[in-house]
Amino acid sequence: MRRSRARSSSPGLSQRRPGAIVIGGDYQGLGIVRSLAQHGIPVCVLDDERSIARFSRYTTYAVTSADLRDEDQTVAAILDVGAALHLDGWVLYPTRDETVAALSRAREQLLARFRVPTPAWETVRVSWDKRETYRVASELGIPVPRTWYPSDASALDEIDADPPFAIKPAIKEHFIYATRSKAWRADTRADLRTLFERAARIVPPGEVMVQELIPGGGSQQFAYCAFYKDGSAHSTMVVQRQRQHPPEFGRASTLVQTVELPLLETLSERFLSAIGYYGLVEVEYKLDTRDGAFKLLDVNARTWGYHSLGQRAGVDFSYLLYADQVGVESERVRARPGVRWIRLVTDLPTGLVEVAGGRLHWRQYLRSVRSFDVEAVFSRQDPLPGLVELALIPYLSVKRGF
Repeated sequence: MRRSRARSSSPGLSQRRPGAIVIGGDYQGLGIVRSLAQHGIPVCVLDDERSIARFSRYTTYAVTSADLRDEDQTVAAILDVGAALHLDGWVLYPTRDETVAALSRAREQLLARFRVPTPAWETVRVSWDKRETYRVASELGIPVPRTWYPSDASALDEIDADPPFAIKPAIKEHFIYATRSKAWRADTRADLRTLFERAARIVPPGEVMVQELIPGGGSQQFAYCAFYKDGSAHSTMVVQRQRQHPPEFGRASTLVQTVELPLLETLSERFLSAIGYYGLVEVEYKLDTRDGAFKLLDVNARTWGYHSLGQRAGVDFSYLLYADQVGVESERVRARPGVRWIRLVTDLPTGLVEVAGGRLHWRQYLRSVRSFDVEAVFSRQDPLPGLVELALIPYLSVKRGF
């Protein structure tokens, strides 16, 4: 473990008030750092990558760990940081799904030193494994895409639908690090067999899903975001994903706008109440224009890439969670519609691909990048992370496919 201390820290800071440990320091982690800093809350960034949050003027401690993908090593690294820096009572903020799983499974052990808002495993596993996600959603009458779970390639013949299909993992971390893809598209039955067999060599048996491919692009994807507690939504935001990277099976949003869509609130809150959820959450949907249904795709039991949009729209998600963890009451709020978030470093190449493919007019694209309210990284008050991100583009391209 390698430790450095940011310029904004001061001796005895951790003893004055509880802070937060942000596990994962990319632009999502940076958003948490900046949110909490506005309330005078110290933050420790723990990461195993070259990431930008450590360069924020608001980061109190920056610590590098060898490996945060392995659950045991993640828990050990958090405990080591807590002991070394005397971070008793600090709030843990995971930014990756595998970290959520690690914190959930080791929750009782971590609670001896920290505040752990991540729910217990019986709740988290419903979002961690899409087989469980879709099972619970179907039982609750929440629409989901038609999905098959072939045990092997011979079972593909039993799929009673026509291509195109999406080949997806039930547990995405077992797939995405190996392929840098969220899903693969199969346009023919031959493609389906080839891609299924390739995926089955990457993930454990039984984790390859075949799903109907809902027509349309990223602009048909929506999400319900919330701080959820005691069986109801404390504060909420609903968004429309206007562009994503990559364009078809987006690993991340690049342009998002807040909207009013009460139906998604109803569906999401039915799901979250049923599993006894607590904390920050993003529930993703895609609008199927064939039947007009919003179909649940994914549930993220943590902050999400564009959560910093909430601050500008009136819902400071990171602080709401912190306040609840330390016993400070906060007002229930809803996001204002029409507020836009962009991550330019990925939206620019995404926009060029869409323009080149004839799916977006260049004038329309230029208008969209002139009218956003929040940029994911660049800030006049905190400029260094944005400059570092530009320098890290080659590294990020190799590490994650950017």
